[in-house]
Amino acid sequence: MFDQLVVSSPHQEGTHKPWAVAMSAIVQTVIVGVMILIPLIYTEALPKGMLNTFLVAPAPPPPPPPPAAPVKVVRPRIVQPQTMVAPMVIPKQVAMIKDEAPDVGAGASGFGVAGGTGDALGGGILNTAPPPPPKAAPTRIKVGGQVQAANLLHQVLPVYPAIAKTAHVSGTVRLHAVIAKDGTIQELQYVSGPALLMRAAMDAVHEWRYHPTMLNGEPVEVDTTIDVVFSLGGG
Repeated sequence: MFDQLVVSSPHQEGTHKPWAVAMSAIVQTVIVGVMILIPLIYTEALPKGMLNTFLVAPAPPPPPPPPAAPVKVVRPRIVQPQTMVAPMVIPKQVAMIKDEAPDVGAGASGFGVAGGTGDALGGGILNTAPPPPPKAAPTRIKVGGQVQAANLLHQVLPVYPAIAKTAHVSGTVRLHAVIAKDGTIQELQYVSGPALLMRAAMDAVHEWRYHPTMLNGEPVEVDTTIDVVFSLGGG
């Protein structure tokens, strides 16, 4: 059975010759070398990304930081105290030093130096005090009510209130007034007196007029009191 599977041929095939094997190896080596050298010679055939990867040099490392400035140490200076040495020989004469006032020029005001011509500013200007400023004249004076009544020019009599008459209320209403420079009533305040008569008295006094009060030729305001008398007998 096995004899049928074997194929026999009368002509046996010969093996390859050695020179053919060597030639084949040389041809294959040349082909591989040409494939390696072509990309190195013709760089334009390579992709730009790959070419940059091979040709760009890496960035240099950053420079080292500058050295720190040296710290100068200041050492305290120690001053040696001076030592007192007692004299070995007692001197025969000891010079006495006396402080004297400097000689000044004989000026009238006592200022100057030796050989000078007198006062530094001349004429005793340093000793002349400025005159005192003039006192400001008062703008308001206080005058008693009886005195100021003599300057009254126009007087309006008060109207006796009917309710005060019915209640038989009478008396004197005292008011505090400030008379302006032109003689008119500037301020008026109730001080004392029957309350039922206060409004009537203030309404009448507001219409009063006075002579302007003069002080050193200038009109001034007057601070005074005014008494308004209410009497049932004369009302």
